[in-house]
Amino acid sequence: MSPADTTESPSPRLRGEGRGEGGSKRLRRTQTISGAQDRRPLTPLLLAAPAVTMVLVLFVYPLGFSLVSAFTNPDGQLGFDNFAKSFALYGRDILFTIVIVTVSTALIAVLAAAIGGYLVLGEHPRAVAALKWLYRWPLFVPFIVAAQCMRGFLAKNGMLNNTLDMLGIVDAGSLAGLLDWRGIIATFVWKETPFVALLVSGAMAALDRSGIEAARNLGAGGLRILCGIIVPQVAGVFTVGLVLAFVTMLSVLSVPIMISGGSPTMITVDMTFRVNSYSDYGTANALGFISYLIAAGAGWAYIRRNIAGTRAP
Repeated sequence: MSPADTTESPSPRLRGEGRGEGGSKRLRRTQTISGAQDRRPLTPLLLAAPAVTMVLVLFVYPLGFSLVSAFTNPDGQLGFDNFAKSFALYGRDILFTIVIVTVSTALIAVLAAAIGGYLVLGEHPRAVAALKWLYRWPLFVPFIVAAQCMRGFLAKNGMLNNTLDMLGIVDAGSLAGLLDWRGIIATFVWKETPFVALLVSGAMAALDRSGIEAARNLGAGGLRILCGIIVPQVAGVFTVGLVLAFVTMLSVLSVPIMISGGSPTMITVDMTFRVNSYSDYGTANALGFISYLIAAGAGWAYIRRNIAGTRAP
């Protein structure tokens, strides 16, 4: 008999105990993994809970409260009395607000495209570096400071008219100030153009330059390259920047109240007047709801443009 034959094999009982211990370990490991998987879906919810709570408390609740107040008549019944009063008293201001913000957005689009295009297509390195350094300055200036600066610059005896008078171009006594709708537009454009230009120039710088160089080799000018090649490729980023600028200008109070305190004015001034002078929160909230609708129109245009871009082949 060989030594291999004389070696005793494990008894069935020992083999059973080994399988039992291994099975229990695998069972515990499976239970641990399943427990971790059960707890894992709660982790994203816990991480998002603070942000969701802030949005609910600071945005959703005030929005809902203002909407209910806007549709509540002075007698406590639901109705449209506040909206009727808003359009009767401030219909001209609502139209004025839409025109001011729309014109400002259009001018911002032109200037931002020009700045971004020159930063990408400019052939003079020093001029490009100087523009890159200068155009961002208004980005960090608060609206109230921008309005105060424009008051000193655009007033009848302000820096602009005095400079033109010193240069002998015009007589300062014959000039009027620009502290009206023109001053509001100038302030908005000066303040918001750097933000949109920063987004657009970054998107333009990331484009493949092979198409640009090919167009240059074929004799295309800078304006044609900008409008026909560059801007269509960054239209999505362009639209985002313009929508954000539109909504921001729609909500500003300091600029219209400091630049043009007369009539017509923007609806943010009317909302402040109704609350401070008459404690008329219903009419103020109705004007706020109208501003929501105007902002929603800009958002709808952005969403529609994105959907059209997605469906395009």
